[in-house]
Amino acid sequence: MALDREAMAAWFAELERVYAANQERLTELDSAIGDADHGSNMARGFSAVKADLDKAAATGIAGMLKAAATTLIKTVGGASGPLYGTFFLRAGAVCPDKPLLDAADVAAMFRAGIEGVVQRGKAAPQDKTMVDALFPALEAMESSRGSGASLGEMLHHAAAAAESGMQATIPMQARKGRASYLGARSIGHQDPGATSSWLLFRAAADVWRAA
Repeated sequence: MALDREAMAAWFAELERVYAANQERLTELDSAIGDADHGSNMARGFSAVKADLDKAAATGIAGMLKAAATTLIKTVGGASGPLYGTFFLRAGAVCPDKPLLDAADVAAMFRAGIEGVVQRGKAAPQDKTMVDALFPALEAMESSRGSGASLGEMLHHAAAAAESGMQATIPMQARKGRASYLGARSIGHQDPGATSSWLLFRAAADVWRAA
């Protein structure tokens, strides 16, 4: 089964809902090791994405992803806007003019987006950032795809791996971003960026579970 424009719109609608529902939790996590604005930034950004896509004339999947990137860069403060904007911009670049995305396309889309995040943020695994959720998710996605998993199964495994990666940030000491200024005091706190990255995958898995 392949994803069409309506399936992509459903993902963005779910992202708006999920980040609004988890705004307080993300803010709580960010207040411990950051600027206490990650929850409000993500909720505001994806609300703006949903509104802009609703108002826009019908575009293809690549156009939707690029439009989301532009909106996030304009509306989300701190590092989150450029990082998530880069994710969607790179994701859109690998599926130009495709009206439907199969499992291989979706895997390529996520890989391009994650590689863009790494290039933009200069973070590596174990730095206690969103990369610690994104990398395990990508590895699980590509591994399950190589084993013949369906798109829905592939995303289910990716979301589970992202959740494990998110939880693994708790004992880490931050080596990037605002949290790194805390040194050893960052240990014992779950990274908010890894948490919002897990939510990104969970939303995709929930919306596209039947694919």
